Amino acid sequence: MKLSDYVAYFFASIGIRHAFVVSGGASLHLIHSVEKTQGITHICCHHEQAAAMAADGYFRVTGRPGLAISSSGPGATNLITGICGCFYDSIPAFFITGQVASFRMAMDSMVRQVGFQETPIVDITRPITKYSVQINEPNQIRYELQKAYFLATNGRPGPVLIDIPDDFQRIEVDINHMPEYVNDSKMLPNAADLDNICSELVSRLNSSNRPVLIAGWGVYLAGCKNQFLTLVNELNIPVALTWGASDLLPTNHPLRVGTFGTHGTRFSNFAVQNADFILSIGSRLDTKATGSPPRTFAREAWRAVNDISLAELNKFSDYGLRIDSLIHADASDFISALIPRVKPSVCDNWKDCIEAWKTRYPVTKEERYRGIFVDPYNLFDILCDYVPDVVHIFSDTGSTIAWLMQAYKPKKGHRVWHDFNNTAMGWALPASIAAALADPSTTTYCIVGDGSLMMNLQEMQTVVSYGLNIKIICLCNNGYSMIQQTQDQWLGGNYIASSPHGGVGIPDFCEVCKAFGVQVSRVSSNRHLPEKLSWLLESNSSSFLLVDIDSRCRVAPQVKFGRPNEDPEPLLDRNLFIKEMITRPIHNC
Repeated sequence: MKLSDYVAYFFASIGIRHAFVVSGGASLHLIHSVEKTQGITHICCHHEQAAAMAADGYFRVTGRPGLAISSSGPGATNLITGICGCFYDSIPAFFITGQVASFRMAMDSMVRQVGFQETPIVDITRPITKYSVQINEPNQIRYELQKAYFLATNGRPGPVLIDIPDDFQRIEVDINHMPEYVNDSKMLPNAADLDNICSELVSRLNSSNRPVLIAGWGVYLAGCKNQFLTLVNELNIPVALTWGASDLLPTNHPLRVGTFGTHGTRFSNFAVQNADFILSIGSRLDTKATGSPPRTFAREAWRAVNDISLAELNKFSDYGLRIDSLIHADASDFISALIPRVKPSVCDNWKDCIEAWKTRYPVTKEERYRGIFVDPYNLFDILCDYVPDVVHIFSDTGSTIAWLMQAYKPKKGHRVWHDFNNTAMGWALPASIAAALADPSTTTYCIVGDGSLMMNLQEMQTVVSYGLNIKIICLCNNGYSMIQQTQDQWLGGNYIASSPHGGVGIPDFCEVCKAFGVQVSRVSSNRHLPEKLSWLLESNSSSFLLVDIDSRCRVAPQVKFGRPNEDPEPLLDRNLFIKEMITRPIHNC
C-alpha cells in the first residue's frame, strides 16, 4: 500500500479519530490519505500552532494521543509551541511533518538548505519530544510508528515527531515485509522498595498532628483517579491540589483544601506551610508550588514525594529542598501498595483549623481593587452555577487562569483544563475545538483573556466551519494584567508592552466575532452577570460573551518572588500573620 495510506491506517487503528492539519506541499499525500481512511478524518486549522494545541487537548479529553500534521519548513516550526505544551505536561501526541524529497536534502553538505522549505525539524525538536526521527528508509515506517507510540504512552508520557520526506510518502510499501517494533514491557521506573517506604510513611503519618496530602496532574496521567479517591477516604487527611488536579475533588468534599502555591489561596497555603507531614503524589513540585526559595516549602514538615521521573526527584537536593522520602514509582503502583497499610487519621483539630482559615480568608473577600466593571473573582465564584453538571472548561493563561483556580468551585462532573507548565497564550481555543469534536455530548467552555485570544483568533473560523457549540468567555481588560502586576512589583507600574499606552492594541472583539458568524453578547457589571451567563448556557451554537474587566484588577493573593508561600500580597497585619502561623515565620516576614 502507499506509505501515506499506511500512516493514516495506523493512526485509525490506535483509535485516533481526528487529525488536526494545515496543508502544505510536503504534507498533501498524508492529509489525502487521512481523509480516505475509514475511522479518521482531517480537521483544518488556520495555524500549525493551533493544530498542535488541538492535538494536546484531544488527549486530555479522550485519553488517546492527539495527532497534528504539517508541512515542512515554517509549517513544521510553527508546531513548536504546541509541542512544548505537550512535553512539559507529559501529554502523548503525534506530530507528523512532511519533508522535502530525500534527494533534495542538504544532509552533511554544510549547505543550509537544498530543497524548498527544508528545515531540520528533527534536530530542532529533539529536546522537547520523547522521540524525534526522520524516515530514511520507507520500509521502516511501521517500526518507527510503533516505537513512537510505545515511547509516547509509556513511562512518563510525552510527544513524538516523525518527519517523512515527500517522495517516501508516495512509495508503495509491502506491509508483509516491514519490520515491527516489539516491546512487551512497560517503561516503568525501577520500582522503589514500596513495602519499606509505605511502612515508614504510615509510621510518620500516625505520629503527625497536621498532615496534608498533595495531588497533582500525575494522578490523572497514571489513570488512578479512583484509586486516589479510595486513598483519600482511607487516610482521612486534608488534600491540597495543584492546578493540574484542581478538579480531582469537588468543592463540597470535606477533605478538599484547595489550590496552593504562589497563585493559590491564602488558606490553602496556610494549610500546606503549617503542616508537619506532607505526602505529594503525582506532582513534580515546581517552584510555583514550593515558592522561592524552595527550601521555605512546608519547612517544618516531614516530606515524602512520589514521582515516576527519577530526575524530578533528584532535583530537590540541587534546590536546597530536603525531601525525607523519595518514592520513585508509578503513582498507580504506589497508591495500590499504600492503601492496604493505612488507617483513618485522627486530626480533627487540624481540620477545624483549616476550616477556620477558610472562613477568615475566603478568596472573594481578599483586600483588592475590584474595578468599575465585572469583578473577575465574582465571575468565577458564581460560574459553577451557570454551567452544566458535566462540562469541559478550558482556560488560557495570565490572570485568567489564576482567578479561575482561586475562585472557581468545581463540582463532581467538572473538568478544568490548562497547559499547566508551558502556559502558552492562545492555547484554550484550539484545545476547546479538539474537545468539542472528540466529545460532542459534553458542553465545552473556553475561558480566555483578550491578549491570549489574539494569539489564535483565526481559529474562531474553525469553530464556525465545523459548527462547534463552544461557549467562549473572554475577559477583556485591554492588555496583559499579569504582566502589569509584575511591572507594579518591580518596574514602578510602567506598563510598557502590556497596555494600550504601552503599545498593545486590542480590537472590538464583539465586532470581530460577529464577522466570524458567532453569537455575541457583552456584560460590564456584576449585576447583569447572572443574566448573561444564563444566556451563554442556553445558547445552542457557538457563542461569545465579552466580560469587561477593569484594567487595574489584579490577582490577589499572590506571592511575590522571595517570600514564602504563606505570606502572599496583600500582606496581612504582621501581628495577625504571626498569630495565624504554627510553623515559625521566616525572619523577613
